[in-house]
Amino acid sequence: MRQHSWAIEAEAMVMSLGGSAGASVAGVRRWADLLALTKPRITLLALFTVAAGYVLGAGATEVRLAGLVHVLMGAGLVAAAGGVFNQLWERRYDGSMPRTRDRPLPAGRISPEFAAAYGAALLGIGLAWLWSTTTPAAVAAASATFALYVFVYTPLKRKTVWNTAVGAVPGALPPVIGWCASRGAEGLLAAAGLFAILFLWQIPHFMAIAWRYRREYAAAGFRMLPNDDAQGKKTAAVSLLCCLLLLIVGGSTAWYLGSRLACAGAIAAGLLFLYPALRFAHQRNDATARQLLRGSLLYVPLVYGLLVFDACW
Repeated sequence: MRQHSWAIEAEAMVMSLGGSAGASVAGVRRWADLLALTKPRITLLALFTVAAGYVLGAGATEVRLAGLVHVLMGAGLVAAAGGVFNQLWERRYDGSMPRTRDRPLPAGRISPEFAAAYGAALLGIGLAWLWSTTTPAAVAAASATFALYVFVYTPLKRKTVWNTAVGAVPGALPPVIGWCASRGAEGLLAAAGLFAILFLWQIPHFMAIAWRYRREYAAAGFRMLPNDDAQGKKTAAVSLLCCLLLLIVGGSTAWYLGSRLACAGAIAAGLLFLYPALRFAHQRNDATARQLLRGSLLYVPLVYGLLVFDACW
């Protein structure tokens, strides 16, 4: 039997719950690795938009706490499974990049067999949870999110520079999961607006990351737009275009779902995001790319938070 089989690793995890101080430290590291496999920061952002979609779909007077908890649990498990399988697929390439080589799989702290079993368990439990507590439409949206992320976007990262646009589709589906959990397949025009906001937001967000780490991506064989854009003109143009479109899409979706106040707030958030995009277009370097990334991190919480606030109060 292989020394690092999934069965031995599972047994080691159980044993790590007790034992000496050294074993406890090793156990903490193992649990931290399991958490890292799920890409927790991405999962938390996804769950924020799932919750927003649920509240906006249900309306302030129809929100059920139990329903919200159920969709967050199910969607969170499915999102976590996507993170595990994404890292499983890319483990060899992650090992060649300084910023990802210490992840649990390329570092050898968790075996591929164990990761596959872990991810499959998360996926199965998550979909079963959604099926038993939400709606078929929510299950379909969650299944599509997982399938597109793992089986379409992940392999395309080494085949085409358009992988970012493809990956933005499953990345924009979490609020649709939340909406469908509260409304089923009704009112999907509003859900499409939430989808469009998140889709457009991801492009400049990931362009900023890809520009900063373009040499690492190129060395690992990932096809990113900045790899073949030495001057950064295409990267900046795509980012700027998406930020401009966000002004229109964000404002119109906020108007449709909320009020003039929500619309004004969404446009203001869009202008805050547009400013670093303009700076990056004017002067393309790592410093302005970092500013664009920071600006992107503010946009989604501001707009989705404003929409939820407006719906509830």
